[in-house]
Amino acid sequence: MLLARTLILLFLLLVVGLLGVSAIWAPDRAPEDLLARYALPPSRFITIDGMRVHYRDEGPAQDSVPLVLLHGTSASLHTWDGWTDALSQNHRVIRMDLPGFGITGPSPTDDYALDRYAQFTLTLLDSLRVTRFTIAGNSLGGEIAWRVAAAAPARVQRLILVDATGYPRISTSVPVGFRIARQPRLAWLTTRILPRSVVAASVRDVYGDPDRVTDSLIERYYLLTLRAGNRAALPQRFAQESPASDSLRIRTLTLPTLILWGALDRLIPPDHADRFARDIAGGRRVIFPGLGHVPHEEDPAGTVAEVRRFLAEPITAPATRVP
Repeated sequence: MLLARTLILLFLLLVVGLLGVSAIWAPDRAPEDLLARYALPPSRFITIDGMRVHYRDEGPAQDSVPLVLLHGTSASLHTWDGWTDALSQNHRVIRMDLPGFGITGPSPTDDYALDRYAQFTLTLLDSLRVTRFTIAGNSLGGEIAWRVAAAAPARVQRLILVDATGYPRISTSVPVGFRIARQPRLAWLTTRILPRSVVAASVRDVYGDPDRVTDSLIERYYLLTLRAGNRAALPQRFAQESPASDSLRIRTLTLPTLILWGALDRLIPPDHADRFARDIAGGRRVIFPGLGHVPHEEDPAGTVAEVRRFLAEPITAPATRVP
């Protein structure tokens, strides 16, 4: 009798365990399954380095110096929807899903080095026959942006950094999804299961006001994370980081630069805005009270107003760097 009860208990525990796993089991989504939701017109595709890259090119085609927008880790070109809506009336705006993210998906060579991202960006712009441009980026995208400016200074007219990486940092809070992806022993697990709650908590963590995070926003981040190959690419990207090893290159920049930062950014502290402003000749910073790590997404209208002013300013001679 005791044996029978034990077997029944084990069976019930097994059933409960399987039900628990099934609730968080999250298979990959084929990119084709996401197109109707996240790649409707004006989305386009172009083949770069063996990848079918998802991008959008909006606004007046005759604009000779378009604005290029680069998203951050685990985001997509959709993070710039608010800015694009406001700016594409008068400016050509180009944005894309970077390798390893969004519908573009993983790199066939598994190369996620930061300078490789910069070269990818230049190659895409070459394919679009864009010779001169203003470039903006958030977080990872911000570092790619300043690396592009350092690699091709004659092509970049202005630079916009939004809570950008580039210096050694001590974060007061890191999204749980990032923490898991940085653990090699857990990397395989993240490619098989993904509780939606983990994505929700990660998105709320980078907002100054978590109440601004909507269900549709969480759903977008969640589904695009499930794009086949993206979950496997994220640990590889983190493993290939060179933590601020090239920060001295920032001091070579001498172009008009707008530095935007959320005062409540807990991933990259706001004092990094001061460092960028000191190191870049021509750098000017603006801090937004109440906003977090993605101020352009959290408050598009408030942040894009500064961008409008910046783009309207005349180009002047490079300023003298502050010692």
